[in-house]
Amino acid sequence: MALAIMDTNIRYGVVSKALHWGMALLFVWQFLSAGAHLLLSDTPVEEFLWGTHYTVGVLLLTLVVIRAVWSLLNASRRPPSVSVMAKLGHLALYGLMIAVPTIALIRQYGSGRALDVLGINLMSGFDGEEITWMTELGGLLHGELGWTLLALIVGHVVMAILHRKLTNHDVLSRMT
Repeated sequence: MALAIMDTNIRYGVVSKALHWGMALLFVWQFLSAGAHLLLSDTPVEEFLWGTHYTVGVLLLTLVVIRAVWSLLNASRRPPSVSVMAKLGHLALYGLMIAVPTIALIRQYGSGRALDVLGINLMSGFDGEEITWMTELGGLLHGELGWTLLALIVGHVVMAILHRKLTNHDVLSRMT
């Protein structure tokens, strides 16, 4: 059986699945790097993982924009949400997947430091004083919203498993 590229009303297509599971792996890596930064600071583990945090964050932001566009292109074909709560949960996930790295980029710009990702200069940096409101916004919200995103992701996984075990909505099979 050939793999369907586009989504259908029964299952997600290969592009949606690749974006979903690829991003899931990147989020595992991203939260491992944040956890190492928090719990294992000044260790080789933290140095290795944290060294990828900015790159993976920019990659995830890029992928979530691609995923949102792909989702809109497939909106009329996609499997329906099982409830209003599921729909709201997915909107919250998308919102945080965009907000968390965007806030980090705002903080990075405000700091005046350059940002290079995969050899591409995204921000050249500047001399002079940092832009306080930008750095304070990042300091106040990036980490807290990131951990909130992790909690939502865990809830997403738990609900997919519960739907499979307790209801007749096997939502997991639509994405596998």
